[in-house]
Amino acid sequence: MHVGNLRTALYEYLVAKSQGGKFILRIEDTDQERKVDGAVDLIYRTLERAGLLHDEGPDVGGDFGPYVQSERLGMYLPYAEQLVKEGKAYYCFCSKERLQSLKDNDEFGTGYDRHCRDLPKEEVERLLASGAEYVIRQKMPLEGSTTFEDAVFGTITVENSELQDQILIKADGFPTYNFANVIDDHTMNITHVVRGCEYLSSTPKYNLLYEAFGWEKPVYIHLTPVMKDATRKLSKRHGDPGFEDLIAQGYLAEAIINYVALVGWSPGNDREFFTMDELKEAFSIEGLSKSPAIFDETKLRWMNAEYIRKLSPEEYIRHAEPYLEAAGCGHMDKSIFARILQPRTEVFTDITETVAFLAKMDEDYSVDLYTNKKSKTNPELCRDILAAVIPELEALPEWTETALHDFLMNYAAEHGMKNGTLLWPVRIAMSGKTVTPGGAIEIAALLGREEALRRLHHGLDKLNNM
Repeated sequence: MHVGNLRTALYEYLVAKSQGGKFILRIEDTDQERKVDGAVDLIYRTLERAGLLHDEGPDVGGDFGPYVQSERLGMYLPYAEQLVKEGKAYYCFCSKERLQSLKDNDEFGTGYDRHCRDLPKEEVERLLASGAEYVIRQKMPLEGSTTFEDAVFGTITVENSELQDQILIKADGFPTYNFANVIDDHTMNITHVVRGCEYLSSTPKYNLLYEAFGWEKPVYIHLTPVMKDATRKLSKRHGDPGFEDLIAQGYLAEAIINYVALVGWSPGNDREFFTMDELKEAFSIEGLSKSPAIFDETKLRWMNAEYIRKLSPEEYIRHAEPYLEAAGCGHMDKSIFARILQPRTEVFTDITETVAFLAKMDEDYSVDLYTNKKSKTNPELCRDILAAVIPELEALPEWTETALHDFLMNYAAEHGMKNGTLLWPVRIAMSGKTVTPGGAIEIAALLGREEALRRLHHGLDKLNNM
């Protein structure tokens, strides 16, 4: 589910919940050529993970099922035939070749030429009796205009001359998307329809169907697109991430939902952080924007980091564990990781690369790393420090974080040395990096006695062989 679809579902959910209504999941699969195996399971999984729990749907039931359009096929044709009887729709027998010819010669985008709109009744009956293939088209008014109200864009008027006689029932007996939706929305008692503004041009066709049947129209809420930048819509076809991609990239579902809610909606103040329950309380249709909204992944990353900070250490480790395992550090002390990584983690995928040196360090690092102006160290001084401190570390009776801390702090004090001057060479020797999560003490505790001492000896050998 791409971010635009997720936002539409979220706003649908919030429109319903903010007004004490029900959020309905309907699977619209009348276009069988576009059917993808596993897509429905993905919808269930995404909605559940995003916290958008539907009140009615194929998996939970409800009073207005079935909730899969292909399981409702028997109901659409009678409605279309009713419109034919009332003179509001007609059978069209034009061949594919004729329709393609019209398309090929359609210089001005005028569409179907209404060839079958006024066929004599006898001719229609003859063709039906002969088994001729047909579709059912809606008779659009040829004059005047159609006006409708949209909750975001206000009053919109379309000239009827711009509306083509849309197909209601296709040659394979399946309803078109537009027709099935109108029938389903009415028979399921749908009161509010939330969708992308690309459907604004279709809305007059929907409304003309409602009028033809004498049904009450729903409230329409059309949303502006989610943009990658000022010129391009966010799109999976262009490699932009969908919801599951963002989860796989290490974002928390709660942070994604919180951020997506603000991409096109404003609470009317500067507040940025909302739980789902708080969104239900704060949401109003009036806060929806008329302008396209840009999806800023930098802002999402910042918001995700703020969510990560609020996790308990136990929750943090539960999310971080797969990435620690991937780095080969799953066996190391998780409590230390929670302490040193949680304040620095923006997305969980960062963890693997950040801690990779603990599982396998680059031992060909340059001795220049031992030079640090702030700690006032150079390779020669670091060599002498390591030569002196390694035997003392080897003699430590306990290799714990507390024991390492007490020994190193006391050693620095006893030798009149700044803590940083002592800890810099120890950290470089164990990591081969100038920037690490945690310092020398945490790294030594995570590595354990044997590996930490092996790396310290290797560092000393490098410095001895300068």
